[in-house]
Amino acid sequence: MRVENLCRSYSYHHHHLYFPFASPTPQADMEARAGTALYPLHRCKTIYLVRHAQGIHNVEGEKDQTSFISPALLDAHLTSFGWNQVDCLREHVTKCGLAKKIEFVITSPLLRTMQTAVGVFGGGNCTDGVNASPLLMVEGAGHSGRQAI
Repeated sequence: MRVENLCRSYSYHHHHLYFPFASPTPQADMEARAGTALYPLHRCKTIYLVRHAQGIHNVEGEKDQTSFISPALLDAHLTSFGWNQVDCLREHVTKCGLAKKIEFVITSPLLRTMQTAVGVFGGGNCTDGVNASPLLMVEGAGHSGRQAI
């Protein structure tokens, strides 16, 4: 699985969106533009957009396109492959140090997006059960078979 398919980085800098993954030298491109900007680059925030992992609606939609408009699949949960994608992305953002830089996560109210966000970014500080942050996802949410986070 390629993590790039799930996670793209966009930096917001004085009303401009930079697309670092599209440039052959993204750092040089950003530094060149930063010199002419009205707002210092070190004061800017980076926005990461993550698409939800594979949900049951994706699998059913590949079999029959009309499944995409099925009310039964509107709030689809992740598949086991989707949870594998979540685990891979969580491992990636942890190894590259990105997990420590995330300040805020926003998600839609759909179950698959919340499962992806919580699975990737949530629960990292819940280690001793005493100083745990509030529960983000109950055990087995959306037929996941996963422990509470």
